[in-house]
Parts: sequence; C-alpha cells; structure tokens
Amino acid sequence: MSHVCDVAKYILKKQGTVSAWKLQKLVYYSQAWSLVWDGRPMFNERIEAWANGPVCPDLYAQHRGQFMVSDIKYGDPDKLDKDAKETIDGVLSYYGDKSPQWLSDLTHAESPWKDARGDLPSGASCQREITQEAMAAYYESLPPAA
Repeated sequence: MSHVCDVAKYILKKQGTVSAWKLQKLVYYSQAWSLVWDGRPMFNERIEAWANGPVCPDLYAQHRGQFMVSDIKYGDPDKLDKDAKETIDGVLSYYGDKSPQWLSDLTHAESPWKDARGDLPSGASCQREITQEAMAAYYESLPPAA
C-alpha cells in the first residue's frame, strides 16, 4: 500500500505548486474516491476533521509552515499502482482546477467532515478522525456526475 506522501508527490508532479490547503483536499478526495472506485484505501494514514477541512497530519508534517507547496521531502509516486494513478488523475480532472476555498467549502458541506466534527463551533480545533467507512458510505451514495 502506498503512503499519503506518495499520493501528494504524484499530485504535485501533475499539478505543480499548490497551496498546502488545496494539496490536503486533493489528497482527501483521492482517498475518498479510491474507496469508492477501487474498493480500497489508497493509503492508511489518518485524516482528521480540522477547522479548515480534512487534513492528514502525516502530510501536514511534511509541509508545515509552507503556504505554497512545490515539493515534499518524502514520498515516491512510482510506488502508486495503475489504479491509484488513474483515481488521482480522475480526482485532478474534476477538482484540480478548483480554488482552495471552493474545495474547503465543499468539504464543509459534506457529511464525513461535518459528522466527524459533530457540534464543535466553527473554527474550533479538532483532531477527530474522518473514517474510511464514513468516506466510503458518503461518496458511494452520490449520484454519478453528469
């Protein structure tokens, strides 16, 4: 199984420099759609329901303090198999041109993030996990894109 940093490196290779905020959302959607399209997680690292949306702390540790991310130290996109790369490509095709704010607003409107945060006030710190089960259940329930 690949690591979240392998996924992030692949995204950066395809997208170029992106904000840390956007990178986190693209990694999140890659995991979510892998659960639905491939029937398996893309990586095992935990995703948490932070105030600005889903964040993988292991990836955050690689870009902490950077607003824009062009590379991270760890990760190897060649560790991703064909299905993982196709899933990420599909995610980038749909979400890749969206703004970080648009992606954040979208995650805030979706139940995996909202349910993990529960009744916490807006902007409150949170380390609650967005489970793979919650992600799979929500995203597989969405209607197909037109």
